[in-house]
Amino acid sequence: MALTIEQQPLYNTLPVGQDIMFTISENVIVASKYNVKFVAYVYIDDGVGGFTIPANLVATLKVTPNNRGVGMFSLNSILESYVEPQQEGVDFGGFSYSQFQGVNYSLDNPHPIHIIDKLACNKKVAKYFQIGFNIEYTDTLNDTIVNTMTSNLNSEQYLFFNGVLDEDDVLKLQNNNYGYNLNLKKLVMNSNQCNFLTNAPATQYARLTDYGTFSFLNFLNVGTNGFQVGTDDATINMVQYLQINLFDSSGSALGSAIQIMSTGSNGGWNANNNSAHTRIMFAGVFPANLDGWSTDWDTHKANVSYYTVQAFDDQDEAISQTYTINIIGNPCKGYEAIRLTWLNQYGTWDYYTFNKKSVKSLQTKRTSYTQQSGTWNDLTYRINGYKGGKKNFRVNSKQLITVNTDFINESEAVWFENLINSTEVYMLNGYDTYSNIANYGMTNKFVTPVTLTTSNYITKTKANDKLIQYTFNLEKTFNKRTQTV
Repeated sequence: MALTIEQQPLYNTLPVGQDIMFTISENVIVASKYNVKFVAYVYIDDGVGGFTIPANLVATLKVTPNNRGVGMFSLNSILESYVEPQQEGVDFGGFSYSQFQGVNYSLDNPHPIHIIDKLACNKKVAKYFQIGFNIEYTDTLNDTIVNTMTSNLNSEQYLFFNGVLDEDDVLKLQNNNYGYNLNLKKLVMNSNQCNFLTNAPATQYARLTDYGTFSFLNFLNVGTNGFQVGTDDATINMVQYLQINLFDSSGSALGSAIQIMSTGSNGGWNANNNSAHTRIMFAGVFPANLDGWSTDWDTHKANVSYYTVQAFDDQDEAISQTYTINIIGNPCKGYEAIRLTWLNQYGTWDYYTFNKKSVKSLQTKRTSYTQQSGTWNDLTYRINGYKGGKKNFRVNSKQLITVNTDFINESEAVWFENLINSTEVYMLNGYDTYSNIANYGMTNKFVTPVTLTTSNYITKTKANDKLIQYTFNLEKTFNKRTQTV
């Protein structure tokens, strides 16, 4: 009997934060040989087709047969080390650059992913993997190990991305294979009911100075990836463009529709390809992201009350639901608005502007010593008034911040569970007159890492709580610096 894959992931596109299991069998060898071990060679690459290259081999795993005579491999703990959040803009092969204020991303001119002008590919959010399986044994108990195959039994090729599944996310079981149907959550854009890669509600709020991105899966087809981007009429399975329509407070349209075309010059891509870099993309769609490059936005933004964002394929058919971004002003009581961004369940970014009361405070821990009051290493003893007594040797201060939401709806209350569970949370500063990177630089300007210290979260409902409002406590992750004594 030949080496056989008995179990594998059901879908070829999958979040890495789930059980990624393979079960292998070879009944004849297991029953008749000694020291039997199943072997799995794990290959990871940025594209399909190059998995036999030795440089792409990241792990060699061996397991002994279990009580049923099969070998089981769990891959997610290995694979999750090879994907990570997109923190900065992208230079994709020298052909596609994300931009900030018209300047291409580079090592000399980097920018955070949150402030891109139009589009960006990903660098490490998504990868491909393939497993080559083999079996080894000895003819007698102490004999030389025999490898039975001159070539591996290869698995299918899988696209995995930096997402996670909750324990209650529904899985489909088919022929012993488990999988998470991304279409079930409408996360693959192929109809006007589909979502971007977020659990955020379709109505969001932002100030004119706020940055942020929407992210989406792209270039997926059923044959290779198990899912399809675009409608059945699409020539290429891609998001061809995002369309933004501006409206005033009466609901009247302002200017022409703004289209963000997925081209290399805009930071995207518009041709069939095999690269994982194009499989997840980011679009700068919040108000400050539109500044400078969109004439319609620059002309009408002072009168914009809200605008809509929707994705289309190359047949001009809508392949996402319509998202609405309402423009909010600064709070009338003079509160400082604080915008947070956090890593969401699907490995991309969500945003929220807390525009109600915020409180900043310092928590200080001091280390002190007692100083001599005079000079002991001079010709004579001299008393100096500034010396002596108790002194602070070290002062460690952390900034604490408390933020409050406005009154929100139930869908936003559920969405905030992602914020509580997120491993990465940042304060995101907005656009100001000093945002020109050529003159002022941008290191440490836009993104400030914080830790969410709120540990208790209650999902509120209108039935239970009437008005829904939340308070979150934050802590800046860096101590404030002081002089060394």
